[in-house]
Amino acid sequence: MTATDSQPPAKPAPKDPWTLPDVSGLVVGVLGGTGDQGRGLAYRLARAGQKVIIGSRTAERARTAAEELGEGVEGADNAECARRSDIVIVAVPWEGHADTLRSLRDELVGKLVVDCVNPLGFDKKGAYALRPEEGSAAEQAAALLPDSRVTAAFHHLSAVLLRDPEIDEISTDVMVLGEVRADCEIVQALAARIPGMRGVFAGRLRNAHQVESLVANLISVNRRYKAHAGVRLTDI
Repeated sequence: MTATDSQPPAKPAPKDPWTLPDVSGLVVGVLGGTGDQGRGLAYRLARAGQKVIIGSRTAERARTAAEELGEGVEGADNAECARRSDIVIVAVPWEGHADTLRSLRDELVGKLVVDCVNPLGFDKKGAYALRPEEGSAAEQAAALLPDSRVTAAFHHLSAVLLRDPEIDEISTDVMVLGEVRADCEIVQALAARIPGMRGVFAGRLRNAHQVESLVANLISVNRRYKAHAGVRLTDI
């Protein structure tokens, strides 16, 4: 045995956490794409060059919204939107979250689902976080879609900034949660397509509740300071 043979095999170099996959060729569907948050995400992603389809309960409503957005966005009913998309962003109101996902279980089999829904309540004191039985909206999605790849992201983005054509960059971080790191990296890469944004891995779905809940705090910040604050993580 030579000296070389006796050496242990070299360990592979650690992967750069900021090396992300190319997602430019993937089709993104936005369920709830006729609402403020859904429209904003659809507009920004399409403006960045992503192929985007927005979904609604009625195809006519989705097509009307798509025409208003421009940038090559298409509109379809929710089922067709889910079938034609590689990545499906869930941006529906919390009240319709479970029913929408339950009705699309077959169309979402094998799809990468990105839940950005924030379960919130409102009273005279302002916004407050709700705690779903499953723990979070994302965990509810995972329970309802056992054959889909569920992640959570895009919770803290201002719909006003997303939809403003005069704004070229939105300086914010997008916390991405999920069970499979490769799926999270796809979502991180999608976030990074929007100028100024950075996708950051933030843990497994069991940690989604506090990420969703933070929106209640941001609403208070924005009301107090008349702003459109997001989240920026330091030292990474």
